[in-house]
Amino acid sequence: MSTDVKKEIELEIAYVLFIDIVGYSKLVTHEQRRLLDLLNQIVRDSEHFRTAEAKSRLITVPTGDGMALVFYNTPEAPVECALEISNAANEHPELKLRMGIHSGPVSGVVDVSGRANIAGAGINIAQRVMDCGDPGHVLVSKHMAEDLEQYGHWKRNLHDLGECEVKHGVRVAVVNLYTEDFGNPEVPQKFLQARHKAAAVPVAAEKARGSRSWIIATAALVLIAALVVGVFLLSRRSVPAGSNRQTVRGEAEVAETGRPSRALPAPAAVPTKSIAVLPFENLSDEKQNAFFTDGVQDEILTDLAKIADLKVISRSSVMQYKSGVARDLRKIGQELGVAHLLEGSVQRAANRVRVNAQLIDARNDAHLWAQTYDRDLADVFAIQSEIAKAIADQLQAKLSPSEKNAIEERPTTDVTAFDLYTQAKSLLLNISFSAKNLSNMLQAVDLLNRAVARDPSFFQAYCLLASAHDNIYLLGNEHTPARLAAAEAAIESASRMRPDAGETHLARAGNLYRGYRDFDGALAELDIAGRTLPNDSRIPELAGYITRRRGKQEEGLQYLLRSLELDPRNFLTLQQTALSYQILRRYAEMARVLDRGLAIKPDDVETRAARAVVELDWKADTRPVHQLMQELRAKDPAALKRVADTWFTCALAERDPVAAEAAISALGENPYDYNQGAIYFNHLVLEGLIARMMNDEAKARAAFTAARAEQQKVVHAQPNHGPALCVLGLIDAALGRKDEALREARRAVELLPVEKDAFNGPQMIEMLAMAAAWLGEKDLACQQLSIEMRLPGIVSYGQLKLMPYWDPLRGEPHFEKIVASLAPKR
Repeated sequence: MSTDVKKEIELEIAYVLFIDIVGYSKLVTHEQRRLLDLLNQIVRDSEHFRTAEAKSRLITVPTGDGMALVFYNTPEAPVECALEISNAANEHPELKLRMGIHSGPVSGVVDVSGRANIAGAGINIAQRVMDCGDPGHVLVSKHMAEDLEQYGHWKRNLHDLGECEVKHGVRVAVVNLYTEDFGNPEVPQKFLQARHKAAAVPVAAEKARGSRSWIIATAALVLIAALVVGVFLLSRRSVPAGSNRQTVRGEAEVAETGRPSRALPAPAAVPTKSIAVLPFENLSDEKQNAFFTDGVQDEILTDLAKIADLKVISRSSVMQYKSGVARDLRKIGQELGVAHLLEGSVQRAANRVRVNAQLIDARNDAHLWAQTYDRDLADVFAIQSEIAKAIADQLQAKLSPSEKNAIEERPTTDVTAFDLYTQAKSLLLNISFSAKNLSNMLQAVDLLNRAVARDPSFFQAYCLLASAHDNIYLLGNEHTPARLAAAEAAIESASRMRPDAGETHLARAGNLYRGYRDFDGALAELDIAGRTLPNDSRIPELAGYITRRRGKQEEGLQYLLRSLELDPRNFLTLQQTALSYQILRRYAEMARVLDRGLAIKPDDVETRAARAVVELDWKADTRPVHQLMQELRAKDPAALKRVADTWFTCALAERDPVAAEAAISALGENPYDYNQGAIYFNHLVLEGLIARMMNDEAKARAAFTAARAEQQKVVHAQPNHGPALCVLGLIDAALGRKDEALREARRAVELLPVEKDAFNGPQMIEMLAMAAAWLGEKDLACQQLSIEMRLPGIVSYGQLKLMPYWDPLRGEPHFEKIVASLAPKR
């Protein structure tokens, strides 16, 4: 273990596997040494040990008669490692092991000898859990068991034992983990003895518990106090994407019960060194300088966000508090979870600029600091750095030399390029469930190209340009080599200027993820980026998307919740968090997250539509969507374009061809986004679907024939893009081209398997099932649907119950059983 462990690990969530040799103290010295060497060799030979060690996601702590393995990757890592160790130990009957596993906070300490060590509730509880077992037992805390249950395949191997009293009278909830070949299925002796004692003298046992109640209470208070500190420290640290640091839950829950989190975590105590930089007021006579004013505010925010000793709220959340109107600062501080707010104004005239800034304590409205800067326009970037350093000083934040250098670095020397960059950033900021995504992103790309043309050394503009290209590529609108090459060119330009900057690593992480599905590479880049961008909410956000696509839905959700701590009013992240709940088919929690979004912005039509779709998916109830569309048609027809996908879905579900045609018109030039994934139907496919629904075979064939010609062009441009190919397969199925349809649909599944993309992969399976259903291959269709429904994914009760896609399967017993299995439980 590194001697820098105390510096490296302040306090964070880890997955701890505690192992000891049973009866070790009774052995003679040479036998102790032999068995300990044997155990060490077995552990070192474990594949999961080697993998975690190679990625620096593991710390080993010797304990005399065993060891603690502290993993920082996934909840499964210590379990898989324990399985390997147990299997290897079975070949040595003289080596009797017991193991305990828990996830909880650990921290670096220095022991009495001056050496680095690890301590904390994560270590302590893992040892207490292990102490409850006998030889062969692999016991896990209840909290850890609930984490494992999220993976599905462990659930049948987890057997609840109840609570066990351990050191200092503390009681831990324990679960026995075993299979036919692994672990010990017997109830541990400690539990049997406790049950016999309770049965024999229940009154005495009750008195005994009462007599030491003060001890338990004291221990619980100490534990809670330690974990409160842990919550605070964890909230201050970035989340390296290579680890699986979950959002810390309620204090005592983390150590003992591990109760499942609610849709969103309860707010933690507000850190004193926390701040939000609110939008500055534009006092310029020329109102087009509003973008310049936003840019000044954003650069101050960006500079402060580089200081690890501060908690700084991201731009997406603060930009919702408009300047020039009365603002309830106490309320804003509470909503954003910060103790301080920075307000200001910018006035630009000719070649002069005046910036006013004031720091306010949001807890009591006290004005702590104010300053006015009146300079040449060329000095605006120096003003931004000076303000950031002054705020850090006022908040008594520690500023490292590297952070000071980063703050003093000017983004550009060209004010016009800066204006273009700020406009592009604003366009990309407002991306959500909207059909306008593509046009906004293309406009942002044009602005950024103009910015770097004016200033070829504009580092931040290249990073943002790469992100815009990658997002266009990922969403499938232009899934072409040319778009990917443009992203890579922007990254190379940024890398030549500042190869070690966190922004460079973040841009490369986005490119590896969005362009190449290189999840390991992307996570490694995020891990580096997090070291210099401690308050950048995009890091846990992107880690959430990557982890989700790897099939670790619960872990991905926790990353998104962490991102919301830094950016609590970010609509995209709220919507993506809701999407994670949708994938997990946890519709009640999905609804609560969307309700939180609507509480922030009640008139956001995309979020209103998503909230209405919850009822369609969950309960096969189209009324909320129908009512919303009727309301928009009457009061805000222009808004229909933004939710035209949802309108078309509802129209099909209600078998309403008139509404479906109106929804197609509302889409304009945008394709139909099938289930918020990477599958897009052109308008001719939609016309064919309507005709097919109305049993107009001639019109359907004509529409699908024309659609096929259009889709072939898409496939020709991106031949290895599964989502494009599966749509061609569906069109061929509609035209009765059986061999081609099944070949194309199966090829799409091969190109984008679930193992490669756990989000879009299931939709490839769904398209294969749909194509098979249209071709009369009902067994194949039901077989593929059965595979998909066992996976986390978008397919829902409402879709299978209502959508005409599945009409060929209605009445088929296997299909009806699948539909019933997804029905809401009463």
